[in-house]
Amino acid sequence: MDPLTEHTGRCLPLRRSDVDTDQIIPARHCRRLTKTGYADALFGHWRKDPGFVLNRPEHQGASILLAGPHFGTGSSREHAVWALRDWGVRAVLAASFGDIFQRNALRNGVLAVRLPDAVVDGLLDRAELDPAVTLTVDLRGQEVRADGRRWPFEVDARARRLLLEGLDDIEVALHAQDAITRHEQTRPDWMPRPSAAVRRR
Repeated sequence: MDPLTEHTGRCLPLRRSDVDTDQIIPARHCRRLTKTGYADALFGHWRKDPGFVLNRPEHQGASILLAGPHFGTGSSREHAVWALRDWGVRAVLAASFGDIFQRNALRNGVLAVRLPDAVVDGLLDRAELDPAVTLTVDLRGQEVRADGRRWPFEVDARARRLLLEGLDDIEVALHAQDAITRHEQTRPDWMPRPSAAVRRR
């Protein structure tokens, strides 16, 4: 996973609240086991509307999604985050998130940032008025910046460290391989053991 320390990009203003994971990616697109290839399915139902924000040329290449409150509620499908990431979204800013969506996002390299409702509304106004406006999401400093203004945000400490270092849970386990091997050597013979070494591609 690529490290995420600071990201500057244009915004996708999605002025809708209670967007659930089925709206982010419809269930029929979630039958594959791969983590990539979902960009075309992102907001699959809404993409049929030519005026939908993802279809508008002025928002192509935008990488920071601004959304209404309760973004990512509903079922716990990681495909929703994979679809956002495949489309190019590196950060989602909203007043609140579905808990599982927020955890999935942080584990998959998409920074989900909670900001006060009034701040998100103001940023939505700016992005709708001027699609060229950019924001900086600074994970190291834990703040969002635009036009000389700064808005601090909180993030889980472990998730922050893993994003800054570009590690997922499997890579964390691989880094601890020596300690795991030492632990396994001290366990009684009658306890279960892995049957084969597992390599990650």
